[in-house]
Amino acid sequence: MIVGVGIDVVDVARFTATLERAPGLRERLFTAAERDLAPNSLAARFAAKEAIAKALGAPGGLRWHDVTVRRVVGRPPEVEASGTVAARAAELGVARFHLSLSHDGGIASAMVVAESDGAAADPA
Repeated sequence: MIVGVGIDVVDVARFTATLERAPGLRERLFTAAERDLAPNSLAARFAAKEAIAKALGAPGGLRWHDVTVRRVVGRPPEVEASGTVAARAAELGVARFHLSLSHDGGIASAMVVAESDGAAADPA
C-alpha cells in the first residue's frame, strides 16, 4: 500500500553556489557518508531528502542527518532512515522507501514512494 509520494528538483549550479557561500551547510545537510560526493550527486541527495519529507507529509522537526541516501552499484539507491525520519515513517506504517534519482541538464531530481506492508496505518 502506498503511504506517500514525494518529488523534488534542484538547480545544481545554484545549489553548488549556495554550498560555496555557506560551507557549513554541507555538514548541516549531509551525513558523513554523503558529504564528499560530487556536486550533482549532493544536489540529488538534497532533492531526495526533500522528497522523503514530502512523502512523509512534510511534518516539522525532521532532521537532515536522520536520512542517508546510499548508492548501491547495480541497484536503486537506498534510503537509510533513523531518528526523526524513522519515527515518522513508523508512525505512518512505512516499511520501505522506493527512490529514484536523476541529474541532467543542470537539474537534479528525486522521486520517492513510501510503502507499507499492506495494513493501513492508524491515522490517529
